[in-house]
Formats: sequence, structure tokens, C-alpha cells
Amino acid sequence: MKITVLAGGVGGARFLRGLRTQLRKAYPNGDGGSTAEITAVVNTGDDMWLTGLRVCPDLDSIMYTLGGANDDERGWGRKGESERVSAELTAYGIGWPWFTLGDLDLGTHIARSSFLRDGLTLTEATARLAERWNLGIRLLPMSDQSVETHVEIELDGRRRIVHFEEWWVKHRATVPAKRFIQVGVDAATPTPEVRHAIAHADIVLLAPSNPVVSIGTILGVPGMRAALREAKAPIVGVSPIISGAAVRGMADACLTAIGVETTAAAVAKHYGSRRRSTTGLLDAWLVDETDAASVPVLEAAGIRTRAVPLWMRDPDTSAQLAADALAAALS
Repeated sequence: MKITVLAGGVGGARFLRGLRTQLRKAYPNGDGGSTAEITAVVNTGDDMWLTGLRVCPDLDSIMYTLGGANDDERGWGRKGESERVSAELTAYGIGWPWFTLGDLDLGTHIARSSFLRDGLTLTEATARLAERWNLGIRLLPMSDQSVETHVEIELDGRRRIVHFEEWWVKHRATVPAKRFIQVGVDAATPTPEVRHAIAHADIVLLAPSNPVVSIGTILGVPGMRAALREAKAPIVGVSPIISGAAVRGMADACLTAIGVETTAAAVAKHYGSRRRSTTGLLDAWLVDETDAASVPVLEAAGIRTRAVPLWMRDPDTSAQLAADALAAALS
């Protein structure tokens, strides 16, 4: 079985970890792994050049989580980190003092930047970085071309365009976003590896990641939505919204900026029914048990919907959610 997952951020990382656990149980290969193949197509819209290094927050969060090195208490970065280098950079007056990179994390960014400067694509560089971690999942950036999410805000009485990470980390998304700007997206394309992973998948899953700046950014790459609609595999999404609130992060602020309600039903309609719409993607959708009232509404809109527990509190609940998503696809 081949499964392709669109993912970004902490929610995507935890879902992928649960999916890997579930598939090792359901399709064991005898060596502790799985005969099933998982490919994650990861958002790179949060990426940036910072202090001369290429930083890819979502790729790294997913890689560290699957590699067992993520700091689960903070939800990002490496566990057991020190921050001496960032302190030195701040003393020299470069970088973003509010965006602290740990010393171990900087090692990843230095290695990636070296690979890129040697002429490797981001896909190739990501594969090189992942080699040391024994992830059990293939990580693919959504595109080899640079796409950076910027945000238009109004601050101190004037309009400004800032990098997404400044809005997200420095301002904690408390300054209302006027709009999101995907710089470079018009020149971006899905990589051949991404197209192959979608076209040859038995199941495609949309992880419970931010529907605007994670999944939405992936879908904004020209040709991506068409590739998904042409896929033979069923497409099942998992709601990142439970009881009208974002599971993690500030997805509500992002949804408000694009005029979508912060509800599981509204996000499903935002993605659209693959059967009823010429641009829609979803064959099925998972909502939390507390949002069961939305099931008949979405069924009427052409999206087969199930209400299941969505909270990923630990490895077991994450694996069960993955099992529910697979069951929705296989049914």
C-alpha cells in the first residue's frame, strides 16, 4: 500500500508519527517496519534565508518528530538544545532575536545550505538530511522552487509586509492579517517526485495541519490541485478544528483573514467536494465527536464525513486517528 500525506507543522508531524505506528502494526515487514510506503508532501512556504542559512521549519519539525529528536514540550526544535550561537548572532546584531535557533538545529540548517550551494535541489538536500534519522517515511518538499509566505498587516498606523514567521512568532498572530502573499508561487511547480507520489498513491490524506498556510500553501502551487483531482486514490482530510477552535497554533487567525469560519464544516467546504465541485478535493472528512452535528450537513454537500476522536494526546491516540483515516479511505 502507498500512502501520500500533505502535511505541515506540529499537527502534521504528530499525525505522520501516528500513521507510521499504525502501518507498522497493520502491515509489518518483520523487521519492525512496514510493507506500506508513506510519502509526506511538506509545506515549504514558511522557509527563509536567515543569517545566510536556509531554514525550513515544517520539514525540520516533521523530520525531528519522526526521528525522535523533537522537543515535544515546546512543540518545535530539538530536545536538549543550547542556544549559544543564537546569542552570539544577536550580539553581532544579525538575525531575528525573537526567532531563536538552537545549536543542534543550526547544524541542520548549515548542512542544508551547504547541500544547496553544492547544487543539490531542495528535494535532494532533504533526502540527504533524512538519511541519518531512519524516518520510515519519505519527506518531499512541495516544490524545489522557493516559495515564502508573507503577511500584510497594519502596525502602528501603517501597512507592512512581513515574513510569515514574524507575524506568527513575534506577533503571535495577534495583529490581524489583511492577506497572505505567496512570494514566488507563480514560478513554482510540484516536483516530479511529488507528482509521482500523488499519481501512484492508493490513499491520499490531508493531515490536520493549518488549512491556510500549510495545506493551503501546498495547494497553491500551480498544478498541485489538478494533480490531486486527477489522482485515482481517495482523498481523506482530517479536521484541524475541534469544537470551533484550532487544535494547535493560530489557525483561527488565518481562517479569519481569508473569510472562512473556524469550524470543521467550514474548513471541509473550503477544501470542497471532489464529487460536487470542479475544484474540490475531498472524498471524505473526519471531524471530532464533538462536531458530530456537522456530519449530515457535510454529507449533503457531497463530502462523506465521520465523527471520531481527533485529539492526538499520545502515540496510541495518534495511531488510532490514523487508523480511522485509513478506514475512511478504504471504505
